[in-house]
Amino acid sequence: MKFYNLPFFIRQPYLHNRNAACPLTDFNEIDLQWFAAEDEGRTEEPSEIKLQKARREGRVAKSNELNGALVLLFVVLTLILLGSWIFVKLREVMIFFFTRCTENQVNDPVFAAAGYRFLLMTVLPIALLGTAAGVAANIIQNRGFLYSTKPIEPKFSRILPHFGEYLRKTVFSFEGGFNVAKSLGKVAVITAIAYLLIRNDLPELLFMLQAGNVEGSVGRIAQMAAGLLAYVAVFFLAIAVPDYFVQRRQFMESMKMTKQEVKQEYKEMEGDPEVKNRLTRAQRELLSRNMPRAVAEADVIVTNPTHFAVSLSYRPDIADAPQVTAKGADEVAQAMKRIARENDVPIVENRPLARGLYAESRIGDIIPAVYINAIALVYRQIDYISKHKR
Repeated sequence: MKFYNLPFFIRQPYLHNRNAACPLTDFNEIDLQWFAAEDEGRTEEPSEIKLQKARREGRVAKSNELNGALVLLFVVLTLILLGSWIFVKLREVMIFFFTRCTENQVNDPVFAAAGYRFLLMTVLPIALLGTAAGVAANIIQNRGFLYSTKPIEPKFSRILPHFGEYLRKTVFSFEGGFNVAKSLGKVAVITAIAYLLIRNDLPELLFMLQAGNVEGSVGRIAQMAAGLLAYVAVFFLAIAVPDYFVQRRQFMESMKMTKQEVKQEYKEMEGDPEVKNRLTRAQRELLSRNMPRAVAEADVIVTNPTHFAVSLSYRPDIADAPQVTAKGADEVAQAMKRIARENDVPIVENRPLARGLYAESRIGDIIPAVYINAIALVYRQIDYISKHKR
């Protein structure tokens, strides 16, 4: 290391005045946004903090079409699997009602008990399965269980909405047009499916009715209804999958941020003591794990000589003054000196400087301004030694 190639911080005039303010501090106080025009457009991708906040408020990317499709699909599958059994139970209930209605009054509790028993045996399992399918669909879309009372909190704006804004967001928008087109498409497809099924099965159904086969006619109608529901469920599921991705894209678009919001969020995050402590702790752990490499690549090791050791490194592309890349006490200090000797890193014994740097600086920090003159002398010393070695 030649003197004329020494770091410029050694040759600065202010270094000879210990009371001079460190220019790094003055530079960091400059708000860079003063020099750029503020962009109000939401062009930045949403941050994880904003997405987590929206999640706590119950706002996530979700498709109601997918929920409805899964509920309908599971209900239809249950009806298909249990249809014959449900039909038998329905026939038993009807026989019970028609045979007992001449013996008992219509308001007799026995009829109500029979009706409730039929509902519990047939309708309740289907309803519970549909509810479970809806809950599972929400958990899948929410990527976990999500509980929030924010969406149901009473708001005056919901009671008396601004109709102009409401129309702009629901009717005269991409989302509104997409929903209208989607609804019209569903009605058209369901109508077409129903027409095709009825047209194919209607002759057979009319023949059964003319022949007096009431039970067969009812069974045929049930099969037609189940087939219609099955086709509709598959169709709903087919449009629900792309609808989810459309809803997710619209949600991410609505969550985009302006450049000013990104800066403000970063400032708030940096100002949060918990976040700062967590980041600092993570950085220190990372730097501690990299201690051998940091010592091997250091410019100099300042020691106590037995109790403390601090490694310094100057990288002009990173900072305007040397940084503390590693430090240690007792056994760690001895290990640092051993690594330094193995890698031909200069070791300078300076008790006050080593104690001061160890106590007042952290790994990754720029050296305190009060020690700049002393560090400059250390760099001159190792430069002098390196020149005489050559």
